[in-house]
Order: sequence, then C-alpha cells, then structure tokens
Amino acid sequence: MRRWGNSYGIVVPKEKALKEGIKENDMVEVTVKRAVDIKDLFGKYRFDDIQKLKDELRKGWD
Repeated sequence: MRRWGNSYGIVVPKEKALKEGIKENDMVEVTVKRAVDIKDLFGKYRFDDIQKLKDELRKGWD
C-alpha cells in the first residue's frame, strides 16, 4: 500500500495483473486481510514442520 496525497493506493504487481487479465481503468474487488506478524506467534504454537507452516502462511497469495 502506498500513500497518494491524502489517500492510500494498492499496487498490483505487473505479473499478477497480466495473469488475472487486469488492465488500466478496470474495476476490481479487493478483500482486505490484516497480516499477522510472525514474531507475535513465537512460542505460541509448536511447529514440527517448518515447510508446512510457510505453506500455510502463503495461502491466498496467489
């Protein structure tokens, strides 16, 4: 997210826009999810498989 004047704007990476077929001036729907700081989870859960944890954190990035 970037500040533009008194507002905030969302930047969509070119590769993602091309993959989704998004063009300039297209209307899009955005779902906002607040990211969790991984440091806040330290010691809270036991992680036996770090790759499984990383995969879980990446869900929804595609």
